[in-house]
Amino acid sequence: MKKRYIKNMKSLSKDDMAKLNNSKICVVGCGGLGGYIVEMLARIGTGYITAIDGDDFDETNLNRQLVSNTENLGLNKAEETKKRIQLVNPNITITPIKKMIDIKNATDLLKNHDIVVDALDNISSRKIVKSGCSILNIPMVHGAIGGFYGQVTTIFPEDNSFDYLYPQNNGVEKGIEQELGNLSFIPPLIASIQVSEVIKIILNRGDLLRNKVLFIDALNNNFDTVKF
Repeated sequence: MKKRYIKNMKSLSKDDMAKLNNSKICVVGCGGLGGYIVEMLARIGTGYITAIDGDDFDETNLNRQLVSNTENLGLNKAEETKKRIQLVNPNITITPIKKMIDIKNATDLLKNHDIVVDALDNISSRKIVKSGCSILNIPMVHGAIGGFYGQVTTIFPEDNSFDYLYPQNNGVEKGIEQELGNLSFIPPLIASIQVSEVIKIILNRGDLLRNKVLFIDALNNNFDTVKF
């Protein structure tokens, strides 16, 4: 057992750590949510991470996106995420994909992973990821943020809970972040719950947010779980 993981060991066993070290996680989006998700997965010892993002950092990202800084503006988010993780945990194999996920490449990019984590900021791309996960029989952990608010749900391939969150014909493309903005403290809050769901899936432990969604209102300190 590597010394870096010693502080995991009161909550996780050596067998648990072996499962984490051998797991393959795909994080789609390396911005507000994704940067924190990748970092938390790397620090706890998730062995193989694919980070997908075709976008570059800009100045508007500096208020909340963990990997962004004044020196890497204009550089690709996935590549910069890899550079950071190589400093945080060089034992992790992280593969950056400098592409935007779409209906043509989704199954190729998502295949051969144990779990996919949705860290996107638009509904159409989320639906593409959900469809790809269903085709490939991969569970997906969804998260979304806006202002003081966020939500998390875990979706297995056979589940239809995503249809309740994002009805087919509601005509909305962007989430509430377009109206409410994004604050510095909500991305790590939601990302930590998404990572918790990933770890529970890998270890087959605990109560998943499956067939239900956790809605968080940090402004009024409301944490509500709604079943589908």
